[in-house]
Amino acid sequence: MTETLTSVAEQARAVLGRRNLVFVGLMGAGKSVIGKLVAQSLSIPFVDTDAEIEKVSRMTIPELFSSYGETEFRALETRVIERLMRNGPKVISTGGGAFINENTRKQIRASGAISVWLKADLDILWERVSKRDNRPLLKTENPRQTLENLMIQRYPIYAEADLTVPSINVRKDVMANSVLLAVADMHHESRLS
Repeated sequence: MTETLTSVAEQARAVLGRRNLVFVGLMGAGKSVIGKLVAQSLSIPFVDTDAEIEKVSRMTIPELFSSYGETEFRALETRVIERLMRNGPKVISTGGGAFINENTRKQIRASGAISVWLKADLDILWERVSKRDNRPLLKTENPRQTLENLMIQRYPIYAEADLTVPSINVRKDVMANSVLLAVADMHHESRLS
């Protein structure tokens, strides 16, 4: 089994080359957790854009939303992602709204990165995000309905990602392997020697 996983990781790494692997999807889809595991399997760095934003702004995401609003937050997010796209390879986990921004999608495509949408259904997302109180967009009267509305708005845009991998309730390593398999199955680049 380990041999198979290693060869899948090697194949995925060969397909990736010097490009970045960018995770997109709604909050709770597993972008950060699965992204870290995929980065470890590929032996490349992992970067969470929300953590980068907090580092450069010296504020938490909820503080940024509260102090400056979503528009300013998205502008900062776009600048951070643009900087991260400049060199690779690395695995990048984006915030749920990042890929919704047309400029960010263009940056990801123009850089040659491979985008992966972790697609989860409402029940799974709600189960994951309702355990924490750190989601600014869910500070509403009916947060589950807000989450469903975000799905309706964003899923058609997330569908523009290069790859779609279902985010389901399985072990994290199984999910990470599903991503590696999806990347390895991309045949548009020859394997590196």
